[in-house]
Amino acid sequence: MKYSSSFYYDLDFAENAEKWVKDLFSNGFKVEVKSDRMASKTGNIYIEVYSRGQKSGISTTQADYWIYRLDDLDIAIIISTKKLKEIIKFQFNGKFVAGGDNDTSKGVLIPINLLMNK
Repeated sequence: MKYSSSFYYDLDFAENAEKWVKDLFSNGFKVEVKSDRMASKTGNIYIEVYSRGQKSGISTTQADYWIYRLDDLDIAIIISTKKLKEIIKFQFNGKFVAGGDNDTSKGVLIPINLLMNK
């Protein structure tokens, strides 16, 4: 898409973004909300895949989108569950780290900048 400084081009672009957000919250999409106190310090978000030997988190979610809030920055990342699963499969397949309560979960640490570049 080419850049244009036209007011009408920008207006159309902004209205499309507003429609996307409205659709996200009003068309029956299921949303999973997570938050992280350490993400801004570590540069990563943790996505749980297994807990206590069973599939959990991203493996069992019914959500269409994940909203991941970075608490101390008071911002959020919205990503489709489909895209998040693709990132996990192709970038981190089998490269799990312990986490969760008493390290009973397995998941992936995804660099925030990787999400922003997808």
